Amino acid sequence: MKDVKVGIVGIGGMGINYAKMIIKGEIPYADLISICDINPDRLKWARENLDRDIKTYTDLNEFLSSGIEAVIIATTHYHHPPIAIKAFEKGIHVLIEKPAGVYTKQVKEMNKIAQKSNRIFSIMYNQRTNPIYQKLKYMIENDELGKIKRITWIFTGWYRPQSYYDMNEWRGTWKGEGGGILLNQGIHQIDLIQWIFGMPKRIRAFLGFGKYHKIEVEDDAFLYMEYNDGKTVIFITSTGEAPTTNYLEVIGDKGKIVIEDEKIIFWKLKIPESEFRIKEKNPYSQPPYEKYEIHVTEENPKHKGILNNFISAIIYNTPLLVKGEEGINALEIVNASYLSSWMDSWIYLPIDDELYYEKLKEKVGDII
Repeated sequence: MKDVKVGIVGIGGMGINYAKMIIKGEIPYADLISICDINPDRLKWARENLDRDIKTYTDLNEFLSSGIEAVIIATTHYHHPPIAIKAFEKGIHVLIEKPAGVYTKQVKEMNKIAQKSNRIFSIMYNQRTNPIYQKLKYMIENDELGKIKRITWIFTGWYRPQSYYDMNEWRGTWKGEGGGILLNQGIHQIDLIQWIFGMPKRIRAFLGFGKYHKIEVEDDAFLYMEYNDGKTVIFITSTGEAPTTNYLEVIGDKGKIVIEDEKIIFWKLKIPESEFRIKEKNPYSQPPYEKYEIHVTEENPKHKGILNNFISAIIYNTPLLVKGEEGINALEIVNASYLSSWMDSWIYLPIDDELYYEKLKEKVGDII
């Protein structure tokens, strides 16, 4: 089988990880031949440390013309869509790091060109490879919980000290990063929320900008989402709380699921709550239930899973675990959350792309 010739744009933390995975043979049928970065020192490091005769470029157009068939984009957030667009126009398959971009207007243009290109397009939402969340999605789709009423997710596992933001001048800024914990880290959980439960109809967000760190963007967030079918989602996340928490609770008509400490606990009602509520004559009784621990033993391939799936899709037309076009969904929730906080109001989805773009420009001036 012929290897796919791969290039990486952005040889920072994640770019280095992807390069090492490919070179170590952890991504079969992927051959890393080119790297691009605007920082010559990063390219020098790559030449000296990757132990390969890899071509290096500071010029993006030269890089895209270097013979690569697929590109992994691991740059800062604003640059994901414009680089992807150039790659699609050259007939190159694309895998972008999350998020899809910073604002929906830009990402919609990328998606449009991606669809016209007929190239493979994926995005690094690697939390979807977690068998625990795959199991939850399966149970909900197979009506094991019945009609969903409420989802509460507290995730503070993205804790960061101030030194994290001090590593690079672009971190923690509107102009460099385009957002804070919601756009950079918590977007993984937001993607899972929309993947499993769908898109909400409206959002009310309460955000703390520089609440715990010396940064411009939010490092603390409380989101309340409402859906057309009546269910609600509460999502709480922060980079300033320790010890950290990862607690997901899903309440349905047929029971409750709690995911914590990599375990799934299912309280299964013997009679749906909606029936018990009407039929039960004892005014103080509660629906009877059985409690189960659901064991998930499959390995979580994380980033490798997404990379291998991307290469497999190119060679064998394997269905993608995450289609690149889906990246706009979590981004729209994040953009709506920022609008809600900035305007101190409910925001209905789909959002007004132009309104968000104008509000963002007030923060950063010229936008890529």
